[in-house]
Amino acid sequence: MIKIGILGSTGRVGSLLIDDLANDSEARVGAVHVYDKLVKNLPADTVVTNDMKVLFESSDVIIDFSAPAATEALLTEVIENGGNKPLVIATTGFNKHQQNLLLEASKIVPILYATNMSLGVAVLNKLVALASKTLRDFDIEIVEQHHRYKVDSPSGTALTLAEHAANARDLDLDEVRVSGRDGQIGARTKDEIAVMALRGGDIVGRHTVGLYNDGEFLELNHTATARNTFSKGAIKVAKWIIGKEAKLYSINDALGL
Repeated sequence: MIKIGILGSTGRVGSLLIDDLANDSEARVGAVHVYDKLVKNLPADTVVTNDMKVLFESSDVIIDFSAPAATEALLTEVIENGGNKPLVIATTGFNKHQQNLLLEASKIVPILYATNMSLGVAVLNKLVALASKTLRDFDIEIVEQHHRYKVDSPSGTALTLAEHAANARDLDLDEVRVSGRDGQIGARTKDEIAVMALRGGDIVGRHTVGLYNDGEFLELNHTATARNTFSKGAIKVAKWIIGKEAKLYSINDALGL
């Protein structure tokens, strides 16, 4: 049985990882990293620790659905203290330093990083790239919707979709991205890619990429109706990454897209 370590075990998706692994025939919870919260429904032999080193020692692979500061500690354990297990990271909202740590750690251990662990979103990214390249004269507008408690905006998934669109058109997303419109801003520029965020209720996640032209438009949409869409996707890729060489992988690598 594959022993999976969980960072972010008290979060919304972390608790679902525990539930999903309880019914998995190939993997189980090996260890959970916690600070001061009680983790429910753990198997009796699970290692519960606040020591990052112990998390590595007690796991075959680690799945991270936490927060940027916790992920930073995870990556630092790899770089500075010899943590040597594969990582599956789904945390979003990294700053530049944390992004650099991700790249440095991926030279030491295999890391699969995805802003969304949904298999459907992985396919959506490919479709967005194809549509953006093919429909070069169409305007691109992206709208993401999430529950009221989401702390980062726009979502990491929306930014990844925007990156696929921009790259398909040989554009620098930082130069063309618009994340708000207010007042007398003038006409829309040709290359801008809008990424707008809506927050409310208990929406799990909805992303719409629209390509608009005179006389026609195309909208590509993905809606997550349950959070274990993300936990099940993470478990799937965690099994895949074991034994891979040290580098930074995407979910597309795991799916062969």
